[in-house]
Amino acid sequence: MSRLPEDPHGDGFVLHAGAPLEEAEGLVILLHGRGSSAADILPLHEAIGLSADTPPLAWVAPEAAGHTWYPNSFLAPRASNEPYLSSALTRIEALLDVAARAGIRRERIVIAGFSQGACLSTEFVASHPARYAGLIAFTGGLVGPPGSALNHTGDLAGTPALLLSGDPDPHVPWSRVEESAAVLARMGGEVTTKRYPGRPHTISRDEVGLAKQLIEQAFDELRPLR
Repeated sequence: MSRLPEDPHGDGFVLHAGAPLEEAEGLVILLHGRGSSAADILPLHEAIGLSADTPPLAWVAPEAAGHTWYPNSFLAPRASNEPYLSSALTRIEALLDVAARAGIRRERIVIAGFSQGACLSTEFVASHPARYAGLIAFTGGLVGPPGSALNHTGDLAGTPALLLSGDPDPHVPWSRVEESAAVLARMGGEVTTKRYPGRPHTISRDEVGLAKQLIEQAFDELRPLR
C-alpha cells in the first residue's frame, strides 16, 4: 500500500520484543529520535532489565518514515512540521488501538522516547490525556515555538511522568523541559524532572535506572491487571 502524503507514517513498520500482546499485562511504546530507527531504540528494553517479578510486558518500537517523525525542530512553528507531526501522533494512537483490542488499556501503557521521540511522547500524552502507566521523556518536551502557549486541557489522573535531560543540550533547552513539566503537573500528572549538567545528547545509565524504577513501580501498583 502506498503512503498517502497526508499520512506519511501511516504504513510504517513496528518492531516487537517481550511478551506477545495477547499474553502481555502491559505495553511499553519506544519512540526513536531523529535519524535513528526502531531497531536502535528497541534494545532499550534489555538495558532497562526489569526484575523477574514484573508482569509480562510487550515492547513495541514503530519506525518513522525517513527516520524522522517531523522535519523541523520541535521549537519551530507547528505548521512547518505538518503533516508529519499529526501523522506521528496518529501512529501512536493506532498502536494504542491495537493494544486495546488485545485487552491492554491505557493505564497499562508506558509511552517513552528519546530526543525527537521524547518530544513526540510528551506531546501525545498531553494532547490525548488519560491515565497512563507512565511517560518517560529522555531529552524532550512539548512541541511549539518559544513563547507560545503550551497549555493542554484534560486529566492525566496521576500518570507518572519522568522528564530527563542534559543541560545545555544542543536540541532541547532545559527551560522547555521545565515548562512541559509544569503543564503536565497542572493536568494531574505526577511529574519528576532531573537535569544532568554537561551530559551529552544521549541516554545515561542513571536515566535507564530511573526508567526501570518507574516501570516496575507502575505495574506493581496496577496488579492485578486482568
